[in-house]
Amino acid sequence: MPHSASAKKRNRQNLARRKRNRAAKSEIKSAIRRVLTAAGTAKHDEAAEAFRTAARTVDRAAAAKVIHRNRAARIKSRLSSRLLAAKKG
Repeated sequence: MPHSASAKKRNRQNLARRKRNRAAKSEIKSAIRRVLTAAGTAKHDEAAEAFRTAARTVDRAAAAKVIHRNRAARIKSRLSSRLLAAKKG
Protein backbone atom coordinates (compact mmCIF):
# COMPACT_ATOMS: atom_id res chain seq x y z
CA MET A 1 0.00 0.00 0.00
CA PRO A 2 1.24 3.50 -0.80
CA HIS A 3 2.17 5.69 2.13
CA SER A 4 2.83 9.16 0.75
CA ALA A 5 0.09 11.34 -0.67
CA SER A 6 1.74 11.42 -4.09
CA ALA A 7 1.99 7.62 -4.18
CA LYS A 8 -1.70 7.35 -3.27
CA LYS A 9 -2.60 9.75 -6.05
CA ARG A 10 -0.39 7.87 -8.52
CA ASN A 11 -2.15 4.64 -7.55
CA ARG A 12 -5.58 6.22 -8.15
CA GLN A 13 -4.45 7.51 -11.54
CA ASN A 14 -3.02 4.12 -12.52
CA LEU A 15 -6.26 2.35 -11.59
CA ALA A 16 -8.35 4.82 -13.59
CA ARG A 17 -6.07 4.50 -16.63
CA ARG A 18 -6.01 0.71 -16.36
CA LYS A 19 -9.81 0.63 -16.34
CA ARG A 20 -10.00 2.94 -19.37
CA ASN A 21 -7.31 1.03 -21.30
CA ARG A 22 -8.90 -2.36 -20.61
CA ALA A 23 -12.27 -1.05 -21.81
CA ALA A 24 -10.70 0.29 -25.01
CA LYS A 25 -8.85 -2.97 -25.70
CA SER A 26 -12.00 -4.97 -25.05
CA GLU A 27 -13.90 -2.78 -27.53
CA ILE A 28 -11.18 -3.37 -30.15
CA LYS A 29 -11.44 -7.14 -29.70
CA SER A 30 -15.23 -7.01 -29.94
CA ALA A 31 -15.05 -4.93 -33.13
CA ILE A 32 -12.58 -7.40 -34.67
CA ARG A 33 -14.86 -10.29 -33.72
CA ARG A 34 -17.83 -8.56 -35.39
CA VAL A 35 -15.86 -8.09 -38.62
CA LEU A 36 -14.67 -11.70 -38.73
CA THR A 37 -18.14 -13.04 -37.97
CA ALA A 38 -19.71 -10.95 -40.73
CA ALA A 39 -16.96 -11.97 -43.17
CA GLY A 40 -17.46 -15.63 -42.31
CA THR A 41 -21.19 -15.52 -43.07
CA ALA A 42 -20.59 -13.91 -46.50
CA LYS A 43 -22.54 -10.75 -45.62
CA HIS A 44 -20.25 -8.40 -47.53
CA ASP A 45 -22.11 -5.14 -46.87
CA GLU A 46 -22.38 -5.88 -43.16
CA ALA A 47 -18.71 -6.89 -43.04
CA ALA A 48 -17.63 -3.67 -44.77
CA GLU A 49 -19.61 -1.56 -42.30
CA ALA A 50 -18.18 -3.55 -39.37
CA PHE A 51 -14.68 -3.01 -40.80
CA ARG A 52 -15.18 0.75 -40.96
CA THR A 53 -16.37 0.77 -37.35
CA ALA A 54 -13.45 -1.41 -36.27
CA ALA A 55 -10.93 0.79 -38.08
CA ARG A 56 -12.36 3.86 -36.36
CA THR A 57 -12.19 2.14 -32.96
CA VAL A 58 -8.61 1.01 -33.51
CA ASP A 59 -7.52 4.47 -34.71
CA ARG A 60 -9.05 6.11 -31.66
CA ALA A 61 -7.23 3.70 -29.36
CA ALA A 62 -3.96 4.41 -31.16
CA ALA A 63 -4.53 8.17 -30.90
CA ALA A 64 -5.08 7.80 -27.16
CA LYS A 65 -1.90 5.69 -26.97
CA VAL A 66 -3.80 2.67 -25.66
CA ILE A 67 -2.15 0.65 -28.44
CA HIS A 68 0.81 1.50 -30.66
CA ARG A 69 0.04 3.06 -34.03
CA ASN A 70 1.87 0.24 -35.82
CA ARG A 71 -0.31 -2.31 -34.06
CA ALA A 72 -3.37 -0.37 -35.19
CA ALA A 73 -2.10 -0.45 -38.77
CA ARG A 74 -1.38 -4.17 -38.49
CA ILE A 75 -4.89 -4.92 -37.19
CA LYS A 76 -6.52 -2.93 -40.00
CA SER A 77 -4.31 -4.53 -42.63
CA ARG A 78 -5.06 -8.05 -41.45
CA LEU A 79 -8.80 -7.39 -41.28
CA SER A 80 -8.78 -5.83 -44.72
CA SER A 81 -6.99 -8.80 -46.26
CA ARG A 82 -9.42 -11.20 -44.54
CA LEU A 83 -12.37 -9.26 -46.01
CA LEU A 84 -10.90 -9.30 -49.51
CA ALA A 85 -10.24 -13.03 -49.26
CA ALA A 86 -13.80 -13.63 -48.06
CA LYS A 87 -15.19 -11.61 -50.99
CA LYS A 88 -13.15 -13.56 -53.53
CA GLY A 89 -13.87 -17.00 -52.34
